[in-house]
Amino acid sequence: MADTSVYQQTCAQLRQSPRRWLVTGAAGFIGSHLVETLLQLGQTVRGLDNFSTGHRHNLAQVRDSVGQQAWRRFTLLEGDIRDAAACASACAGADIVLHQAALGSVPRSLREPQLYHDVNLGGFVCMLEAARAAGAGRLVYASSSAIYGDHPGLPKVEAAIGEPLSPYALSKRANELYAQLYGRCYGTEAVGLRYFNVFGPRQDPLGAYAAVIPRWLAAMLAGDTVRINGDGSTSRDFCYVANAVQANLLAATSVQRQAVNEVFNVAVNGRTSLLQLHAAMQAMVMEVRPGQQAPAPLHGGFRDGDVRHSQADISRAARLLGYAPTHELREGLRQTVAWYAAQQGATVAGGTQA
Repeated sequence: MADTSVYQQTCAQLRQSPRRWLVTGAAGFIGSHLVETLLQLGQTVRGLDNFSTGHRHNLAQVRDSVGQQAWRRFTLLEGDIRDAAACASACAGADIVLHQAALGSVPRSLREPQLYHDVNLGGFVCMLEAARAAGAGRLVYASSSAIYGDHPGLPKVEAAIGEPLSPYALSKRANELYAQLYGRCYGTEAVGLRYFNVFGPRQDPLGAYAAVIPRWLAAMLAGDTVRINGDGSTSRDFCYVANAVQANLLAATSVQRQAVNEVFNVAVNGRTSLLQLHAAMQAMVMEVRPGQQAPAPLHGGFRDGDVRHSQADISRAARLLGYAPTHELREGLRQTVAWYAAQQGATVAGGTQA
């Protein structure tokens, strides 16, 4: 485990001097984890969600986790980030905005490019403008490793990106450009986080666009066959959700001027192939389900728009934000498998794909 002293100090400071936070996409996967951590740290939190991909039961689980006293410091606004009035109401009085609301999924964006433009780009600008008008101190927003596109270099460094391979990737790149423009033109503060395949409890295993880890876990725990896109050599830098939460809080509170209006990779600087991931997950499922049927995986074609290999250089986030991942892949997988095994048969959801 890495040295987490900067994050520990940040959490201690937040407990001593609570702030008012807005989390968009609060009922989603990453959003609900942010709400949970902030409430545990004694913060006052407002959530904004239209429940197009988020789920009320995610918030119910947060309520059960933090307890009724902490839950009283949370308020929920049901609204759409494309609605200027909803964004303005949500941002009013907020010290910090954590903007997670967006549509994920590369394949879906290839089928519905106009929708991704409207939500991921139009909604982002709407939220930027609302945060500026409300005088919020800083906006931290979810970007994506998809931005690296066809650039072949590994590990990925923030300054070297390629051409986008999907409307989803393009929408996230446009978010970064708009955030930087607002900083230059209006003096606003924003920090972008390029998530690399974040996973963990509450990630939606259902639907055609579910991320790989929850989708595979649902199949494995049910004894069903897993489908692997391509030959299994595709590799990713899988990042447990606690690491993403840490990055958000550090980005929100950093006093490093070099970090403002910049973007940072959020991952663990690891590289795991789909075949390696399948083997590790299957072994962990067998530990919690002894005797569980484990059919061999089926292989399909590579997905359009997918980057073949991905690995993050996280040295910049470490240097400027103090980011130090607390969970490597196996530790995060073990906690995730245990959670899904306990939830098997229930609707557990709230997905964001990076």
